[in-house]
Amino acid sequence: MSFDVAAVRSHFPALQGGAAHFDGPGGTQVPTPVADAVHAALVAPMANRGATTQAERNADDVVRAARQAVADLVGGQPGGVVFGRSATVLTYDLARTLSAGWGPGDEVVVTRLDHDANVRPWVQAAERAGATVRWAEFDPATGELTAADVAAVVTDATRLVAVTGASNLIGTRPPLPQIAGVVHAAGALLHVDGVHLTAHAPVDLAELGCDTFTCSPYKFLGPHCGVLVADPAFLQTLHPDKLLPSTDAVPERFELGTLPYELLAGTTAAVDFLAGLGAGATRRERLLTGMAALEEHEDALRASLEDRLRELPGVTLWSRAERRTPTLLVTFEGRDAADAYRYLAAGGVNAPAGSFYALECSRRLGLGDTGGLRIGLAPYSDDADVDRLLEGLRGFLARA
Repeated sequence: MSFDVAAVRSHFPALQGGAAHFDGPGGTQVPTPVADAVHAALVAPMANRGATTQAERNADDVVRAARQAVADLVGGQPGGVVFGRSATVLTYDLARTLSAGWGPGDEVVVTRLDHDANVRPWVQAAERAGATVRWAEFDPATGELTAADVAAVVTDATRLVAVTGASNLIGTRPPLPQIAGVVHAAGALLHVDGVHLTAHAPVDLAELGCDTFTCSPYKFLGPHCGVLVADPAFLQTLHPDKLLPSTDAVPERFELGTLPYELLAGTTAAVDFLAGLGAGATRRERLLTGMAALEEHEDALRASLEDRLRELPGVTLWSRAERRTPTLLVTFEGRDAADAYRYLAAGGVNAPAGSFYALECSRRLGLGDTGGLRIGLAPYSDDADVDRLLEGLRGFLARA
């Protein structure tokens, strides 16, 4: 189906500020329906969840709706949706819980492609447990991380493999179903950081084959919170630290303290906005078709942008994998990417520079901790934005 980017853009008040936003990988702008949902939750009667007062029922309704919305988005079950402050916090919580059963002789696999939020929690948990950390390397020339790369470091002692669904730095989308086959054949668990992937492509957890999955609503037009999704039956086997009076029910046993109801209301609205891009009888069907249309729009824009970037002198594109998100990392011969960032910002083009917590990836590429200029496309990106970016880069490169 077609993707009407002009219609999409009309729902984003932030775009009226005049900037061209290529900073979506760090957090997208928010459409009006999401802001309205947050406001409505904040001003409605609201209390701790319950079934007696209207305020209690309102809170319960918000939580249940948000669990169902996220389940529809990723193809999960609402009873397996856990909310938290961020994907980073939830990954740390999961790592602490799982590592309680690890010890010397056990192994954990992480990759050089990942954001540090899917590296350090596992490394630190393994170190505390006395387990061994093994690293899966990606090819810096192509940006590819293959199932063979993971298989090279998975052994019978592997307890868990942590891998990204898509690199937040260079966009690479590893072949998760094939990696899942390798991991499960060894009797290990697969944890997928889906933060960057979920914003750009349809997600089906059963197809991906992961055991646990994280994403962040603020990367797909929603508010700032994090989500962990797993099979409820698997969550039943885990026993995190919790307060004695708090419920031991799943998924609530993983949610410490009172949930931010207004952010969950905004999360539901963000999912509904994405579903509004598609067609179908159910929200899940609308999400699949809508995200497919979004992916097609972003990929076409990315291809055009890449062709034009290659025409610029002294520009190196580091995003080279065959399957990837519309996220480009570029550097400039003899120029500091941070200078390009500041120059573009002065002209109303927001494309930040850095390694964006993907330290291992940046170092593997030979870019140290500095990284490069990251250009991220989002649902509201259009040809005019790309024109402004290219005009700005030509101006930057023309400077003495």
